[in-house]
Amino acid sequence: MATSGAGGEGYSGLNGIVSETEHKIMTDLPAELLEYILCFPVLKHVDICNVSCSCKRLHDVCHGRGKVWGHQYKLRWPRLQKHYRQNECCDWLKEYRTRHTVGLQIRRTVVSISKRFFTEVPCVGQVLGDSFAEIESLGAPEHFCEDELLSILNSDRRKSLTLKYYAKKILYFLRQQNILRSLKMFLEQPAEQQSALEGAVLVDQYCNPLADVSLDGISSQLEEITDKVKKMLRMKNSSHPSLRVTQGDCFAVEDFELERQVVVALNAVLYEQLQYKGNECDYYNPLNSYIHQVLLRRTGIPISLSVLYMTLARKLGVQLEPVNFPNHFLLRWCQHQRGSGDIYDFVYIDAFGKGKQLTAKECEYLIGHQVTADYYSAISTTEVLLRMVGNLLNIGKRGEGNEKSYQLLRDSLDLYLTINPDNVQYLLLQARLYFHLGIWPEKVLDILQHIQALDPSQHGAVGYLVQHTLEHIQHKKHPVEPEVKRRSAPEHVEVQYSVGLIMKHKRSGYNCVIYGWDPKCTMSQEWITTMRVHQLSSGANQPFYNVLVQDGTCRYAAQGTSPLDTLTYILIVSGQW
Repeated sequence: MATSGAGGEGYSGLNGIVSETEHKIMTDLPAELLEYILCFPVLKHVDICNVSCSCKRLHDVCHGRGKVWGHQYKLRWPRLQKHYRQNECCDWLKEYRTRHTVGLQIRRTVVSISKRFFTEVPCVGQVLGDSFAEIESLGAPEHFCEDELLSILNSDRRKSLTLKYYAKKILYFLRQQNILRSLKMFLEQPAEQQSALEGAVLVDQYCNPLADVSLDGISSQLEEITDKVKKMLRMKNSSHPSLRVTQGDCFAVEDFELERQVVVALNAVLYEQLQYKGNECDYYNPLNSYIHQVLLRRTGIPISLSVLYMTLARKLGVQLEPVNFPNHFLLRWCQHQRGSGDIYDFVYIDAFGKGKQLTAKECEYLIGHQVTADYYSAISTTEVLLRMVGNLLNIGKRGEGNEKSYQLLRDSLDLYLTINPDNVQYLLLQARLYFHLGIWPEKVLDILQHIQALDPSQHGAVGYLVQHTLEHIQHKKHPVEPEVKRRSAPEHVEVQYSVGLIMKHKRSGYNCVIYGWDPKCTMSQEWITTMRVHQLSSGANQPFYNVLVQDGTCRYAAQGTSPLDTLTYILIVSGQW
């Protein structure tokens, strides 16, 4: 609505001009009725602004108790309602203005990324890092920023695909940074207050930042399983003390026979009723390590199933301890006095093997060789997380160099080095990975300096990477004028594909777009050897393409015997990339 005069005698409504008489009739209505009218769904925030400008009476109604602007806020951003308590007293106009301003600033940042990415030497880590810093500098609530990014992603799927691509990248990056902060706070807690389940959820969230994974959601699912175990337990012993435990209680069963009844009921529910099992057929699938996927698929590896089993047992008063046994994570259950150091005073539970109970000697049969008593010791929550993340890291290293394995390797290295920041082996791996992918050269230098301070014997490997990283940074500061290449030139006659084509790499499986080419490989001999270019039929003597990959990295791909295949146009317009 717009005012029809400076004096506010009337205003133009949605269906025409409201006369002075009609305006007076409206202003004579009780405030509650006016609020009801102004909360009518067809009225937008612009209408409310204009109504509030028409006279003092309507201004007071719009801004007085906040109901009108509260309605507008909830109407426009329904996802944000979970961040407010019911009937919470709030300055809704201020909240609306802040959220609206944040939305505009976020969109400006997302729109600017594409231009910055292609006018500079491509470095997605730096571009996203700068964008994240810009968003942080807004000083706005994180959920406002996330909500705007989600609104971009949820808009018409056939439009603004570039905007959606970078919005998704920023949201991924933003959530991971927030999760890392939560993980650091978690690690600063006293060891006895750290929960293996909470740590596992943080690992899951970091590797799947766009999934709906929360500690509350996971805990709720475990409560449902606990209730099933209690029901089973009640059938065997209606007076069992675990039945009186309510959610959140800290409770421990002291009698061994009562503990045994809990373990028997837990095994019956988990493995017989719910059919949980170890994933022997697809052991190295990273989904086996994510707690929300373990609950969804009811399968996992020893460590993820052990965290699940141990958490459920503790909810019912049975204290089990994690054991970092080689090649097969276990739990131990004390059969004698608490605090015993004798490995034969414990029964060892194999959560991967349907809760089978083993003696110390049978544990050795499980892996086929003897181990020292140290391997039977209980470990801390931090050590549980290191083993869990270490498994993911090894899966990433086993990958075929495709987009998913690189992302998993990057994520698991971030997690491992957050927990254990002075591990030289993994610091060097992280530096090499970033160098290989051509991302964030300044970050590579920071890592290399840290390695040199920790272990001067790494001077050779560090020196090589420092030299080439500095060259890359220098090239960014003083880029060479791009060479104009024409497909019609004799030296480019073998080049089959053009800049701008959307492609799929046959061997590695990644999607990408071509942004340049060379008639022959221009990389160093060391790179050619490392990447085994000589194994191609034409070796380095063939066209090579500069490609921007879907994960934001830049690669150098041969045309050779494993050429790039063009994707159909329908893949682009469908919003799948």
